Amino acid sequence: MIAEWSPGQWALRLVAAVAPVLALLCTGPAGAWPRPWLVVLVLVLSLCYARVPESGVGTGALGAVLVWWGVAFRDGLHAWALPSVALLLAAHVAGLLASYGPDRLGVDPATVRRWVGRGAGAWLVAPAVFGAALVVRARSDLPGVWVAGLSVALVAMVVASLALARED
Repeated sequence: MIAEWSPGQWALRLVAAVAPVLALLCTGPAGAWPRPWLVVLVLVLSLCYARVPESGVGTGALGAVLVWWGVAFRDGLHAWALPSVALLLAAHVAGLLASYGPDRLGVDPATVRRWVGRGAGAWLVAPAVFGAALVVRARSDLPGVWVAGLSVALVAMVVASLALARED
């Protein structure tokens, strides 16, 4: 029941409900405002995600934002993608934390710190990827650039997996 949420649950669910919509609206300042029906769709999906964060509807809310970014900027890179990524990560982490335990369960500060740290660490990759995309876009004719990019991504995943394995 909504009335039984702890104050921490309210805060997490507010972030889960609002952040995807704000991430969607980040395309506006970059030159492509989303259609009103899309904003309503993401809002409805986000509200459902906030209500039942353990369901798969969060994937729909976050995925709709990602699809819009891809459709709106097929060939463009915009710095507004960085705050959008931060908002999508915030929504994901908030939904994840809200899904831990029953609705009345308080939010454990240590768990919040751990997951916020992980989300922040994941976000730190975004500026690096954005910068790399700008470089590759300027020199996409280089042979093997995509293979090199995939190799770097795989190495980053292995390093991150090892780092997280030691943390737990």
